Amino acid sequence: MSSTGTSAPAHELAVSAASSDDWRLVEQWAADEEWNPGLADTGCFHPTDPAGFFTGRLGDRTVSAVSVVTYSDTYAFLGYYLVDPEHRGQGLGLATWRAAVPHAGTRTIGLDAVPAQKATYERAGFTAAYESVRYAGRPAPADGAPAAEPFTADHRDAVLAYDRTCFPADRHGFLARWLTAPGHTVRVVLREGALTGYGVIRPARSGHRIGPLFADTPEDAAALFDALAAAAGPGAEVVIDVPETAAATQELALGRGLVPVSRSTRMYTGAVPPVRQERIHGTTSLELG
Repeated sequence: MSSTGTSAPAHELAVSAASSDDWRLVEQWAADEEWNPGLADTGCFHPTDPAGFFTGRLGDRTVSAVSVVTYSDTYAFLGYYLVDPEHRGQGLGLATWRAAVPHAGTRTIGLDAVPAQKATYERAGFTAAYESVRYAGRPAPADGAPAAEPFTADHRDAVLAYDRTCFPADRHGFLARWLTAPGHTVRVVLREGALTGYGVIRPARSGHRIGPLFADTPEDAAALFDALAAAAGPGAEVVIDVPETAAATQELALGRGLVPVSRSTRMYTGAVPPVRQERIHGTTSLELG
C-alpha cells in the first residue's frame, strides 16, 4: 500500500471487540506480512474467546488490531499486533494495545515476538523464554511407511489429555474445532496402546503448516512429521515452527530439505506456565499459541 500522507490522533481511535467476519481483514494483513495464516485459523480460534479479538477504527475504517485470547483463569495469549501500513507511526498500535491488554486481567500472557518487536515487548514487561525457527520447503519423502496412524474418535480423549501436558491451559473446545476443521489432517503415534504424540497439518495461504507437533521422543516426532508431510501430498510445501529446545526436530527439518526462513521469541509476563517442553516439537500457531 502507498501512504496517504494523512494522520489522525490516537484519541480518535475507537477500539472494540471484533467478530470473526471483522477478523478476516486482520488475517489478510497477517498474510501480507508473510505470516502465512492457516485457512481455517480464525474459525477455530475466534470461538475460544470471542471477546479477545480487538480492532481499532478511525471512522468506518479498520486500522489496527491485536488479539488477547484468554484460555483459562491464569493464561492468555497475545498475537496479531498489527497496524494498517497506511496508518503506522501515529501511535494507533499502542492505543489499541492499551485498550485490549486489560482483557487478560491478572493472567500470565504469552506471545511470540518477531525480532524487530522483541525490545518493545521487553519494555512492556515480557521476558524471553526460548527462540523458535520457522522452517519451510518441500520435504523429501521418508524411507518406508511412517510409524504414525490416522486420528479417529477413539483417540480423542487421549489427544486432549496429551495436549494439556504441552499447553498452559485446557483447550478442549479449541481442539474440537482444530482436529476436525476442513482440510486439517491429524496423525497419532501409539506405543503399546498408549498415545505418545500427535500432530496436525493444515492448508495455509502458502502451502501447509504443521502445528502442533507434540511427541514423547524425537523418533515419534519424526514419524509424525513424515506422516503429516505425506498427507499434504507429493511436492507440497510444508512450514513448521520448531522451538530451539527441540534440536533433533530442527535437524530433522533440515535433513528433510526444509530451510530456516524466520525466527521468533516466545515471551511471557509473570511466571512461565509449567508444560512438558521436551514434548513440544512444533508450535500450534505463533499468532494464537
